[in-house]
Amino acid sequence: MKLLKMLAQAAGPSGNENSVREVIKREVAPLADEVYTDNLGSLIARIKGDGPKVMIDAHMDEVGVIATFIEDSGLVRFASLGGLMPNTALSQRVRFLNGVLGVVSKEQKENAKELKFADFFIDIGAKNKADAESKIKVGDAACFEGPFEEIGTRVVSKALDDRVGCYVLIETMKKIKESGECKNDLYFVFSVTEELGLRGARAAADGVLPDFAVAVDVTMTGDLPGKNKMAVQLGGGPAVKVKDNSILCHPYMKNFMVQTCEENNIPFQMEVLESGGTNAGAIHISNGGVVTGAVSIPARFIHTPCEMVDMGDINGAVTLLTKMAETGFSM
Repeated sequence: MKLLKMLAQAAGPSGNENSVREVIKREVAPLADEVYTDNLGSLIARIKGDGPKVMIDAHMDEVGVIATFIEDSGLVRFASLGGLMPNTALSQRVRFLNGVLGVVSKEQKENAKELKFADFFIDIGAKNKADAESKIKVGDAACFEGPFEEIGTRVVSKALDDRVGCYVLIETMKKIKESGECKNDLYFVFSVTEELGLRGARAAADGVLPDFAVAVDVTMTGDLPGKNKMAVQLGGGPAVKVKDNSILCHPYMKNFMVQTCEENNIPFQMEVLESGGTNAGAIHISNGGVVTGAVSIPARFIHTPCEMVDMGDINGAVTLLTKMAETGFSM
């Protein structure tokens, strides 16, 4: 759990992924033939091999907030960095990148259903505006506080979206290094600013020019009480994506993943996500089109400080990607 904890607890709100990138860089440097950072800040680790280029992506950033205005009272107004919901942000702790701690609160409203982020503020314990400005500035970013805890085979932490994907990529690189089996020219991309619109992966794909691509990210589950009917559950194995709002996955990639799971006795699930998307959506329409699929890690409470995943699903995703790399991507 040490590596996953280190990744999840690193601070990396969208556009501020430096700390996460440094952790990953230290891990992948001994595993790759080439490691570099592109112009937007995505880290790319290449394992050279014959055959077509394959891009395997996971994003480094997490949802967060950014200071927009400081009141005379010292309270800090903010905007979201990524898809936050007011009801999950309220009364949570945030920590700015310089270490300043704050608490998210709201103006008093008679009807809580009318709440919007314009009514919210962060209390950093400042006495007035001058005191607040001595601690943070407009434009400073913060991420939510959420400790890393193990609950049996499951893990709860902030930022498992998508540090768990980064973990899967690193562990896959380790397996490939151990086996020495690499049938393709592999580019492991740890991308920036996914939460702001899949930006880093699109730029990385324009640089790598892959023939095939796989995005690794979390997905919702349908195993909690309520109306959300979805054929994905926590602990059921990695999910082979069929579609989401950003992509209808290429049949070759979907079938390759299913066949690899069946041949290697990897428990798996089929994912049809009715809302949301992943970097696969940006990659597959880059450079005239890329044959793209996605492997998803089932997760509960996404975009909150207490996201939950199962280690069995994570390890299954590592095995799936490793076996795909050993088999080789070709059409």
